[in-house]
Amino acid sequence: MRGIPHSRTRTLTAALALAVSGAVALSGCGKEPQKVGSAPPPKKPDAFEQRADQIVRDWPKVSPVHGRQQALLPLVKAQPPKDAGKAREITVTVGHSPCDAHFGARSHESKGLVVVTGWGKRKSSKGMCTEMLATDKVTIRLKDALGDRKVVDAATGKQLLKG
Repeated sequence: MRGIPHSRTRTLTAALALAVSGAVALSGCGKEPQKVGSAPPPKKPDAFEQRADQIVRDWPKVSPVHGRQQALLPLVKAQPPKDAGKAREITVTVGHSPCDAHFGARSHESKGLVVVTGWGKRKSSKGMCTEMLATDKVTIRLKDALGDRKVVDAATGKQLLKG
């Protein structure tokens, strides 16, 4: 920089300040070395988890899902456990396609609700399938006893049981 007088003391002070700040930055703040590992990417909620969260948030003002989705099959009925205070299993009747290779039911639990749905997986996307309804009973194991929680169908938004 031309025209600006520099003294040797100013240059030495600036260089010393820069060196000290660099040493502080490189030394880190903590005494213990930090361990950094790789973590899996956050899991994106699927259609059922998104719907269950919506039902828990908006209950009892929930509208049914439009259209039939393989991840949200409506339930025909639910059977209460013999002892609701201690039981951790409920049995639901899943309405699915006779062309489903696999089917079942899932649950999402909150403090006041147990949201359940049926699911199905087709044998093949090719070929024809009848529109008949097949029903089968499926037992769902809960994390906690049903207690006085309500059981709600994720597809219809309707209450199936009151614990």
